[in-house]
Order: sequence, then structure tokens, then C-alpha cells
Amino acid sequence: MPIRVLPPEVAAKIAAGEVVERPASVVKELVENSIDAGAKEIKIEVRQGGKRLVRVIDDGMGIPADEVELAFARYSTSKLATVDDLSHISTLGFRGEALASIAAVAQVTLVTRTADEPMGTLIRLEGSKVIRRAKTGSPRGTVVTVENLFYNVPARLKFLRSTVTEGKHISRLVTRYAMAYPELRFSLLSEGRIAFRSTGSGDLYDVLIEVYGLEVAKQMLRVASAEGSGTAGQAKISVHGYVSIPSLHRANRDHLTFFVNRRWVQDRMLAYAVEEAYHTLLPKGRHPVVVLNIEVDPTLVDVNVHPTKREVRFLQSEAVFAAVQKAVRHTLIEGAPIPTISPFRVLPVERLERREKLRGRRLSRVEMALEVQRPAEERPIPRMEGKLPPLRVLGQIAQTYIIAEGPDGMYLIDQHAAHERILYERLLAAQRQKGPISQTLLEPLTVELPFQREITEEDLNALAELGFKVEPFGGQTYLVRAVPAMLKRGDISAALGEVLGSLGTNREEWREKALISIACHSAVRAGQALTEEEMKELVRQLEKTEIPRTCPHGRPTLLRLTKAQLEREFGRR
Repeated sequence: MPIRVLPPEVAAKIAAGEVVERPASVVKELVENSIDAGAKEIKIEVRQGGKRLVRVIDDGMGIPADEVELAFARYSTSKLATVDDLSHISTLGFRGEALASIAAVAQVTLVTRTADEPMGTLIRLEGSKVIRRAKTGSPRGTVVTVENLFYNVPARLKFLRSTVTEGKHISRLVTRYAMAYPELRFSLLSEGRIAFRSTGSGDLYDVLIEVYGLEVAKQMLRVASAEGSGTAGQAKISVHGYVSIPSLHRANRDHLTFFVNRRWVQDRMLAYAVEEAYHTLLPKGRHPVVVLNIEVDPTLVDVNVHPTKREVRFLQSEAVFAAVQKAVRHTLIEGAPIPTISPFRVLPVERLERREKLRGRRLSRVEMALEVQRPAEERPIPRMEGKLPPLRVLGQIAQTYIIAEGPDGMYLIDQHAAHERILYERLLAAQRQKGPISQTLLEPLTVELPFQREITEEDLNALAELGFKVEPFGGQTYLVRAVPAMLKRGDISAALGEVLGSLGTNREEWREKALISIACHSAVRAGQALTEEEMKELVRQLEKTEIPRTCPHGRPTLLRLTKAQLEREFGRR
């Protein structure tokens, strides 16, 4: 086939495919335009998950009548003038492709009026062609109606998901921008019903309540890092938002929300920084709920990376990583509460009704109120100034849990988890200072290590850095001549097997896992009787740790039963 220039309508549809992936892409571009236009209130209406209709209404500055058609021309924008402007972008939009791309694959009607114009302007386009233009009455601002998305690109239309799925994408996007701009009033009308509405109070916490509900919002900690500069040449970076307490976590990363200069982005480096901050605070495979805005000089961020602008690049990525990790870690260490024992489970009304329907009876409104509201009143999230309150040891139960009294109630301490935390931090400190504290065995211990690959000299050197002195003895048999001083003889083989089993290419990650394994096998066990002095000493050492509330695996080390709960259970309140 000969080389030829594509017809304009074909080129427009191809280009539109990069910007408009699904109905949520349309909502994103229009909402960003509304924010850039200085709107205080933005209303979004969708039908059939945005496939049939997307309408965005704002009270922004509007578009002058003589620029309305120009707004739909590709690469036309009011936000950039020169190439130099790309180096310090402070608006959400800047490419000049959004309206042109949407108009290429949908039927679009725009009504707009500026403050100094007596009448508004209406323009309608189909497949990028203007089919109507007229004057009309209109309040100040802009209304963009997008109908029948991909009506002229059936190949794209058939790949759209169900109405419910597309609607969820739109809802997720609107709630993200409501969190990025809590001072703006957002409302989402889906299939004629209000799906989301923010107050525009300017307080992010109010938006969190609307998005996640009061129970989740109450378990979020405010992050407010002071603006700080790094080494010479590094700009100021500030981190603000909310992160969940360690006991609130999810099975996937969908609830990690990041904004860079209030632009919603998806960035692996930021996600990794947060997960590093939660290191040893969460169970394996669990992820926190996070809403963070990173403020950095626009000249140090490249937002012109992806057609949808959802990816960014940082000029000083290491400084950004450190700022996020430090801010979140500090918040968790200083503000994370001790988990409180709750005798009730919170069940949504819908689940309660389904449960009772299966039981063959209908739940009364009074019962629903008791079930839903009572736990909320009995689950306060305490804020503590210190790491742990002063605790008085009372005894031991099941030879596993230490019972202690604090100023506000009773505490149950998991002796193994608590000791594991103590030993882990002790190992970390030894590693940072002068290396492992090793103890030579009086007689070498012979161990069988069925390992899936040959243990190399490099592996043996890595073990030596942890305090193990291991020598090959033929086949899968090894002589252990020295071990970390805290490791008990009976657990040497199991600990060494775990340490070797976690060997991988990433030495830092392996070292971390190895230290946790050593601490785990060195800690007192569940079912082990402790004397009163041993229990007191364990509690005293736990109080001195940096993060006393969880073990290195992320499990809680202690739980609290408040005095108020005790009084309620005994009928004193």
C-alpha cells in the first residue's frame, strides 16, 4: 500500500483514543477544565455509566463567545503560550486536546457565558463538525453535555464495560477530585439519583466522611509535614493528608490515593514510600487507606509524560520518596492508637436486613438502630501523647497473654508478639552500629538444610553479617559454629532454614526478613510460663521500643479494654 496522509476525521479519532479511554476519561477532562476555570461548584450527571450521557455543569469564568469554536480545535488552550511554560505547569489541563478528542467520538453540546456577556453561547458538534450555534440565556459558567460516546467508533464502544463498572470508575474519579479540592462543592447524579455530594467546607476530613463513612474516617490520622528542604539544591516538599491507623487495612492498593500539586496521579514510587512507612505495622498482603497531597515546585515535576496526565516524573525523586516516607512514618509512630477490644461488629443496614431475612424475620427499625449505632458509640479511637501509657502488670492468662492495668483500663499483651518487637528493634540497632552480636557455640551444631539451590560463598558471607558462622560439611549438611547471641539453641535449625529460604536478589529485603525470622525464633513462646519479674521486664522493654503497638509481622502486640467498657458490661453504666 502506498504511504498517504490520513484523512482529518480518521486522525482525530485515532488521537481521541489516547485521551478518551472510557466515560470516566470524559468526566476527568471536563472536571479538570471546570477546576481550571475557577469553579466553586461542579455538578456531574451521568446515565448508563456515562455511555449514554455525561453532563458537567460549573460556575466558572466561562468561555468568551468569540472563542467557543476555537476551544474545540485540537491543540488550542488558554493555559500555555510558549515551550518554556511546559517547565512550570500549574493547571490541570494544558495539552489542548480534551474537547477536540471528546467531540471527535461523541455528540457534544456546550452552553457557556462569561460574566461580562449579556447572553450565553450554545454550540453543538457531532463527529467534530459544528451543526448548530446560537445565543441562549445562561448563568455564568459552562455546561458541557456529551451524548452517545463512541457512537461513530463501534470498535471502541463494544470494549466498554457494564454500566455498573463504568459508573464505578466515574464515582471513583469524582471522589478523588473532591478529596484534592475539598473547598469545592462536587455532586454526582447517576441515573437520576445523588451518588455523591461534598460540602465544599475546605476540610479534607469532611470529604473522607462522605467517601469512606464516619467509622473509617475516625480511624484516619492527619499527616501535616512541615515544609522542609533537603540537601543543597533540593526544593521544599510538603506532604499533607490522612493515613489509616495500622489496624485499618485493605486487601489491595485501590485505596492508595496520591495527588501531586493536587493532581491525581498513579505513581509506584509514592506507593512504595508509603508501604515502607508502614513496614512491620501491617500483616503480610494488606495495604493501608491513604490520601496524600505532595506539594513540590512545579519546575521539578514533569506532568507531560502520559496523554491522560495520570503519570508524573520527579526531578528529585529520592527527596520526594524520603519526604513521604518520613511524614507518614512519623504520623504512625506518634499517633497510632492501641487497638481497643470491641464486643460488637458493625454491620451495614443492608447486610443486617439480608441476614434477618434468611432467618425468616424482619428486623425492626429499633433493632437496626441498636445494631448499627451502638458499636459506633463504643469504639472511640484514643489519641495518645506517649507511645504507651504506664502499665502495672497483674498476671498472666493461658501462659500466653500478660494482663496489665493502665490509667484508662485493662491491657492484654501478647508476650510472643511483644518480645518479637523488642528483639527486632534490638537487632536493627546492632546492625546500624557495629554489626551482629554473635555467640560461638561450645560444640558445633550439625544441621540438615534441604535448600533448593547450592549455598554460595556469598550466601555464607551474608549469614556472617547476621551473626551466623556456617561451614559446609558435605551434601546438604552444614556445621553451625556461631549464631546471633539472642537465638536459642533449640531454634537454630528452624531459624537458619527460614533465613536461607528467603534468600533472593534483593539483599536489603532479605536482610529485613532475616532479622524478623531471628527475632521470631528468639522470642518467648505462647504457652510459656513467665515469672512476675519476667513479665514486668518484658513490659518495661516494650515501653522503650520505637513502635510498641505491633510485632514485625504487623500483628498487634496489645489490646485495650477501657474502663467505660467494663462499666457497661457490669451494668454500672
